[in-house]
Amino acid sequence: MEPEVIEAELVLPTYFSFKKTQVYEKYPKGQSSARRFKHLKQIIQAENFQNYSPNEPNYVNIESPPSMHPSKKICDITGYEAPYHDPRTKLRYANTGVFKVVRSLPNEYVQRYLALRNAAVVLR
Repeated sequence: MEPEVIEAELVLPTYFSFKKTQVYEKYPKGQSSARRFKHLKQIIQAENFQNYSPNEPNYVNIESPPSMHPSKKICDITGYEAPYHDPRTKLRYANTGVFKVVRSLPNEYVQRYLALRNAAVVLR
């Protein structure tokens, strides 16, 4: 062989992009491949919340003002979003199948559903 080829030092990259990395290279000596998530208690202990001002929001004082968006109307029977309401019973319903159930309910059941929603209305 030629002397200049023998004397030349080959510099190869330590990682080839077309090769898969081995797990032992990615996580050296005892590190697990699974991510460790912290619980809320661990986050609170790690932070010094006593040093923060009481007006600054953090994990301890999660208070927020009322929403500016209107509240969603929920079906009283199924719990789905309810675009309709029955004018006779004042119950909200999601579809025609639920409407049939709403119309077949006795008056005392209708009053109970309205009481759950804090909208107790005396029906005629």
